Amino acid sequence: MNSNQFFREATLRICGTLEIEKAMLSVLKFLQREMPLDRLSLQLYEKPLKAMRTVAIVSATEAREVDFLTPLSSEARRQIEEKISQRQVQPHLHIVNVQTARLYREMFHFHGIRATSFIVMPLNIGEKYLGSLTFIAEHETLAPEHVDKVALLKEPFVIALSNTLRFREVNRLKNLLKDDNRYLFREIRQLTGEEIIGVHFGLRDVMDQVHRVAGLDSPVLLLGETGVGKDVIANAIHYSSSRKEGPFVKVNCGAIPESLIDSELFGHEKGAFTGALSQKRGRFERADKGTIFLDEIGELPLAAQSRLLRVLQHKEIERVGGNRTLRLDIRFIAATNRNLEKMVQEKKFREDLWFRLNVFPIRIPPLRERTADIPALVQYFISKKARELKLPGIPHLSDKALDLLTRYPWPGNVRELENIVERNLILNPRGPLSFGDLSGAVPEGRAGITINDDWETLDRHTARYIRRVLSKTNGRINGKEGAAEILGINPNTLRNRMKKLGIPFGKKEV
Repeated sequence: MNSNQFFREATLRICGTLEIEKAMLSVLKFLQREMPLDRLSLQLYEKPLKAMRTVAIVSATEAREVDFLTPLSSEARRQIEEKISQRQVQPHLHIVNVQTARLYREMFHFHGIRATSFIVMPLNIGEKYLGSLTFIAEHETLAPEHVDKVALLKEPFVIALSNTLRFREVNRLKNLLKDDNRYLFREIRQLTGEEIIGVHFGLRDVMDQVHRVAGLDSPVLLLGETGVGKDVIANAIHYSSSRKEGPFVKVNCGAIPESLIDSELFGHEKGAFTGALSQKRGRFERADKGTIFLDEIGELPLAAQSRLLRVLQHKEIERVGGNRTLRLDIRFIAATNRNLEKMVQEKKFREDLWFRLNVFPIRIPPLRERTADIPALVQYFISKKARELKLPGIPHLSDKALDLLTRYPWPGNVRELENIVERNLILNPRGPLSFGDLSGAVPEGRAGITINDDWETLDRHTARYIRRVLSKTNGRINGKEGAAEILGINPNTLRNRMKKLGIPFGKKEV
């Protein structure tokens, strides 16, 4: 076999995989036709650790990715540093005897290798030394002509090693990302109610149904008024299921413009329409092997309902502008605050889609039906909002506060309760919190309470109060007797809230 053919055949084996140990095994079997080799060993020099790290060992019977650190004596380290400084880049033949360099004697002894001769190929990119590849003959003696053939493979091995190191780094970062995602999922579950308040009281029946259906792949339909926490229950179903390590994709059906629904849900191919500059995966595709949560499903237009029905029935989609059918493994959870059955009768919602979604309906009761949960919810929101507002402590409730809160009808449900707590913390950060300005609270009962347009929104009331404080401080936010100190919140928190409420900064603008 001539040199060109030898180089070509060996290079195909060396660069045919990113798993360096498999490449080494393939090339070892090839080289054994040309020379008496028994094993290959790949080492990286770890100067800070004063050691040699073996990353792959290959023999005729096995190929192993390893991670062995071989501690080196000071003399062995001196020898390797000398070789690096002399920029020895060509393979060298060594006959094993008492004069063999201490570096190699220590390496062979540490790994229990008996050899008669070996070739060391330094692997470096320019002046950067990566490591070395050792070709070992255990019983016969290698010859100088074998060194010449091995030297032809230096560049392919350098490329293969460089690619392998990058590939391993990518895998390491990928595993770190997975670990970070698992950590973030745990954090998100805590933030969104992993320990759902009301499990033992007002939501006991709901959580019983969640536990019954979580382990299945059946569609779930969450029913309830706005603000009752349907998204929290959807989270609980997903993270209690076998799909909890998969994606949880939320889609607010009422927030997507009708012209963009297909692109958002199904994705599109490059050039499918004007502005489609690249391929895009849709929400369904992103939810593969996980759960998709279709919030406000009653807001979905009839045309989109028809396409959704096909996904529910066949678990397959086609991107906009594409002709390839993609099979998906998705669990569906839908939610609505509308009466879908009535919408079906009014021809505003497809009957067949309604039947598909209504396999396992779960009704989440409004807050006025679960007043036993209000004390726990209030304490939870006070602690949460106090941290967000960076208050120095957690204000306590006045004596009559809970009685007032439990008698209020809560038309906005849990979301309204959260906003009311935040509002009172802003107005009275040091406590006690009395909730005396609770809109529509009727001491003698809830009957007959109506919402009218004269009542002020929470944001408008908060903005008006902040403006009053700013007028007293002549627009000054920071410092002693500044607005932030009077309100008892962090200056940056106050600025962010002012920006959100449209209140301009600066003395002259107030």
